Amino acid sequence: MRATTLSFLNMHQHGELFVNFLRARRRIFIDDKQWDLPQVDGMEFDQYDTPRARWIVLHEYGEVMGGVRLMPTTSTCAQYSYMLRDAQLGMLPDIPQDVLFFKAPVRDDIWEATRLFLTNAVPAQRRIAVQRMLMNQMAGAAYAMGASHVLGIVPATFSRWMTRLGLMSAVPVGPVQNIDGDRTQAALMNVSYIGDTAPTESTHTLH
Repeated sequence: MRATTLSFLNMHQHGELFVNFLRARRRIFIDDKQWDLPQVDGMEFDQYDTPRARWIVLHEYGEVMGGVRLMPTTSTCAQYSYMLRDAQLGMLPDIPQDVLFFKAPVRDDIWEATRLFLTNAVPAQRRIAVQRMLMNQMAGAAYAMGASHVLGIVPATFSRWMTRLGLMSAVPVGPVQNIDGDRTQAALMNVSYIGDTAPTESTHTLH
């Protein structure tokens, strides 16, 4: 299995990987979770899939197995900024405005993670290793772009989840809520532990 960090500048080097990533998102978030999201040609996308974003994609033998999107909290595109800030401003009715305990940050050293998923193609006995690979690649990509922390909505049991994966430290920064049927909570994850091991725009192999 490989983990690739995609951007608008390098996606042409990876064939159909970005298209397949958006198709996998459609299957997870629209077909399975029944979220009301934009789609076209079998792909899910939204206003945050811009050149400011980075997409971490896990793939094996051409099949997308999981992924996550990263967005700087300094991002702006028309009236939008990033998901949690826009929710706090009342622009996203499906996410509560009180999703954070504090005013959404706008800082170069904080990025936001959204659309985190693994597909059903990942067998149960590999899911922990694959989750660890995805989160480590996310942390490394964020760190390589100058972030010290990643902000995102995670499962409300994230503390046990992070410990089980042996990953970065994280603290809750919002109330436990039910969003689209999932019990979730906003968390701030520390990615500075990555240090000199941060990956660049490349691929890494999981055996």
